[in-house]
Amino acid sequence: MKKLCLFDLDGTLIEPHTAITKGVQYAMAFEGIEIVDRNTLNPFIGPPLRDSLRTCFDITDAEQIERIVSNYRDYFLEKGIYENELYPGIIDMLEQLKDAGCVLAIATSKLMLSAQKIAEYLQFDHYFDLIIGCEFDGTRSHKSEVIDYVLKALDPHRQHAPVMIGDRKYDIIGAREMGIDSIGITWGYGDREELEKEQPTLILDSVAELGRVLVG
Repeated sequence: MKKLCLFDLDGTLIEPHTAITKGVQYAMAFEGIEIVDRNTLNPFIGPPLRDSLRTCFDITDAEQIERIVSNYRDYFLEKGIYENELYPGIIDMLEQLKDAGCVLAIATSKLMLSAQKIAEYLQFDHYFDLIIGCEFDGTRSHKSEVIDYVLKALDPHRQHAPVMIGDRKYDIIGAREMGIDSIGITWGYGDREELEKEQPTLILDSVAELGRVLVG
């Protein structure tokens, strides 16, 4: 069976801190909310943006949420895309996986257009058979929905061995809901305690180790 590797994007393949926190800071300024320390916005890295606005700022008004999301996306599509960096070793790992015949997909809760543009800008889009995220209206924003889409698109008859790789609990929960294996990684924004609580198949600490496990 071919290995079907579904990768989260933020905190797994790329370091997104500057882009996401500046985007949120920009969008919240339109609401009269000043964010001085962008590190307080780290919880926004991983979950769907609308969910984070509810949990982190206790914003429940639907119109306000959509206004913030729109301003955030304006920033991200104009500037934020270019403020991301690949983690060291990612390209070598992706080449290793492709050489081994793995099928690769990006499965993110980020806006799909943003994910695709980041992959193009950082020149790693050609390694992936599919790059999937949420739509502008929030459709497919939760990880189980994204995983389900990838499985139906790339493995409709379940002939591959799928595994979800990510740094946050949402990746592990989504994989469990879809009945596939998961690997939690510790170089992103979810700590080991968060990952262990959701009981992934494995927890790994380095990109090199991840490559060896996926190929082996």
